[in-house]
Amino acid sequence: MATGQEQTAPDAVMTRIGQVVILHHAGDREEARHRFLDLWAEIGENGDPLHRCTLAHYLADTQDDPSDELAWDLRALTAAEELTDERLAEHEGALAVRALYPSLHLNLAADYVKLERTGAARTHLRRARGAAEALGDDPYGDGVRAAIGRLELRLGEEDATGEGGWGPPRQRP
Repeated sequence: MATGQEQTAPDAVMTRIGQVVILHHAGDREEARHRFLDLWAEIGENGDPLHRCTLAHYLADTQDDPSDELAWDLRALTAAEELTDERLAEHEGALAVRALYPSLHLNLAADYVKLERTGAARTHLRRARGAAEALGDDPYGDGVRAAIGRLELRLGEEDATGEGGWGPPRQRP
């Protein structure tokens, strides 16, 4: 039986994903994409949903083609739908499952904007806004809410005007 003093064992796959994220953020997008794809081949389509969700989410950011980015973001959402809070709790620092949805839907909305599919973009943007109540009052939550607000402004969504009960639109940093 676990006590409050025991720590969860490190998740080697999440550690490896984190290392590639650092590579990507350092500017080596192509190498990051190749390493992410190697990890995806290792994990497989039926692997751990936490690994698939995280990996697909970051893989989307390395894509050049908006259609490919959309495909990876859809994979991330599909994997998130298989996740449980219990599985997330096994990973130190992980959010609750419901706190993933605002970002996942926001990414899909942005993908659809790039593909000039405004209706689908608005649908996912509304889902992102609806799920935003699960976000914490912290820098991550603030950042996601601000990004939702910026995309709402771009698409002329009602909530960005304050008419939808969300208050004035957030300013860009």
